[in-house]
Amino acid sequence: MHIVILSRNPKLYSTSRLVEAIEDSGHIATVLDHLKCDIVSEEDNPCIYYKGVKVKDVDAVIPRIGASVTFYGSAVVRQFEMMKVFTAVESQALVRSRDKLRSLQIMARAGVGMPKTVFTNYSTEVKKIIESVGGPPLIVKLLEGTQGVGVVLAPTFQAAESIIQAFHSMKARVIVQEYIEEAKGEDIRAFVIDGKVVGAMKRKGEEGEFRSNLHRGGSGNLIKLSKEERRTALVAAKAMGISVAGVDLLQSSRGPLALEVNSSPGLQGIEAATGKDIAGKIISFVERKTKQNKSKGNQIPRNV
Repeated sequence: MHIVILSRNPKLYSTSRLVEAIEDSGHIATVLDHLKCDIVSEEDNPCIYYKGVKVKDVDAVIPRIGASVTFYGSAVVRQFEMMKVFTAVESQALVRSRDKLRSLQIMARAGVGMPKTVFTNYSTEVKKIIESVGGPPLIVKLLEGTQGVGVVLAPTFQAAESIIQAFHSMKARVIVQEYIEEAKGEDIRAFVIDGKVVGAMKRKGEEGEFRSNLHRGGSGNLIKLSKEERRTALVAAKAMGISVAGVDLLQSSRGPLALEVNSSPGLQGIEAATGKDIAGKIISFVERKTKQNKSKGNQIPRNV
């Protein structure tokens, strides 16, 4: 098999581990920078050119698309789908996961527990917004934020008002979210592949830091999920339609609460915490699904 990884940097841990796992499985691995792909749309002949050369004979694609280039990256994934190439994460699922508000709405519809959240269109009723999530402390998040960037803890009513008003004055779209105090600045990352939790870790922020993201200096340790935590992770990933997902959960007094479903979850932290070959499990999934896809005549996904 020829498996393409869409990544802007082949030296990143996640990308290099996937290349290693592909080659260890006896397949051919190619890393393509999706921003250097040219999309050619033609009736009955969709194709992609990379640095002027037509991309051919690809069996499967593993997207590693950064949040800042979601639009073009998802367009490249969609083009591979039109070329009847299996993709580990479908284009629409990728786009869906990057919209925090839409993600929360989808998970709420699926009955997934989550912190109470408010979104408004630059409302001047800031006091009511704050009160609707239970008052301070509370969390303010940029809709386009990622890896903990654009996430602010407002400890007091005055601070919450100032932060929300400041974001609104910059025409920045934000969500205001209930702060789960009993989580103590910790969260859980459950790694889901094809409807199964293959690994999980508890992440804790640095001293004095409420954000637990590993990119912000947090640490990750192996954790065994409860039945309810496992169920919540699986339901959230299924609702979002993401086959390879990192589901972030908070432990609360009312049970596990989902924060988001990441469609390009990093491998370094989860592999270090669990000691598992997560990259190898992703390749096994890709092998299995690619064979199924070919046996069905390379059907184009309905949501393309």
